[in-house]
Parts: sequence; structure tokens; C-alpha cells
Amino acid sequence: MTNLSDIEWRISDEQISYPDALSEMEQRYAAIYAGEKSELIWLLEHPPLYTAGTSSDPSELLSQDFPIYKTGRGGRHTYHGPGQRVGYIMLNLKKRQTDVRNYVHALEDWVIEALAEFGVKARAVEGRVGIWCDTPKGQEAKIGAIGIRIRKWVTMHGFSVNIDPDLTHFGGIVPCGISEYPVTSLKQLGIDATIGDFDAALKKKAPAFLSAIDKP
Repeated sequence: MTNLSDIEWRISDEQISYPDALSEMEQRYAAIYAGEKSELIWLLEHPPLYTAGTSSDPSELLSQDFPIYKTGRGGRHTYHGPGQRVGYIMLNLKKRQTDVRNYVHALEDWVIEALAEFGVKARAVEGRVGIWCDTPKGQEAKIGAIGIRIRKWVTMHGFSVNIDPDLTHFGGIVPCGISEYPVTSLKQLGIDATIGDFDAALKKKAPAFLSAIDKP
């Protein structure tokens, strides 16, 4: 069984450019695959930008206000920016369960359980990518995104959760190809939590995430 102490838990206080993050992930992927470095859970923020996943539709990019980066993760267009916690999860599933569906469900559950620490009843929805919750007005809204890549059973990319970003920036895309629902954040839900508070919740719930992907 994996202990969290066996994995590098890295928090970057400064904003990391997307190309720098991709470069770091590629280098770390190679090192993890070769057995030269430990696995990595990396929590960070990006400056404002849009990413285009492998299923992205150019018609869903509505603005050129921020840089746009193609990325190898699954999914469509996503916004990243200040006030949003991004988690890049780099684990070797050959040491665990080589089951992509199980890994995605465990990642979703990890984010959901972390949000529950703040009283948010978040959920995954069949047929819709991301993490969802209800606003005080009773409207369903997206509070987090999931986008992964697995190469030779080493995971890359991961999730993003809206703590207190500028939600107007999501107007430049159709987030994850879903136009009929709004995007929300902890701040918009009336929850006064910092990114550091959310990091602490993630760390508290990380052992359950690791247990869910370990070998039976």
C-alpha cells in the first residue's frame, strides 16, 4: 500500500507558465518511468490561459484574450488562471491498478471529498466531464475540471478546482464543450476559503485516493 510520504508533495507559490509545467511533467514522466525519481503530486496556479485537449473543437474557443496551448490531456477547452488550484498527478499505475476508469473515478472522488470539507456537496455526473455542485439558487454548475493523460501507465495532468478565480475569464471558451451550465467557485458559493485551505483538504483526503487505486 502506498504511503503519501513515498510521493513528493510539491506546492508552487509562484504562478507557473503552462510551457514550463508541461516541460517539467515530461521530464518527471521519463524519470518516474525509468525509476529514477519518486512520483509527484504538484499543486500550482497558472497565469490566465486556455488549453485545448485532444478532443477540442476550434468553434468552442470564443476569445483570443489569453494564450492558447494545445495539450496531450484528454478533454476539450479549459481555462486556467489565478485563484484556481491545479493539481498535476504523476503516479506509476504499474505499481497499482492498471485501470484507467478506476483512476479517473478515484481522482473525481478525491476532489469531491476535499470539497466536502467546506460543506460543498459536489458530484460527478454521468455523461458530463468535471465536478459539479448546486449554487445557492439551485442551479447546477461546474466547480472543477478533470483532464488526464496516461502514457505507459504513468499518469500526467489531473484536475483544476475553482477557489476564487475571475469567472468572467471562462467566457472565452465553452468549458469542456458544455455550454448549458455555468461555472462556479467556492467564493461564489459564499465560502471564504484560501487555496492553502483547499490544499490542506486535498492532503487530508489523499490517503483514501491512493488506497482506491492501489492493487486489491
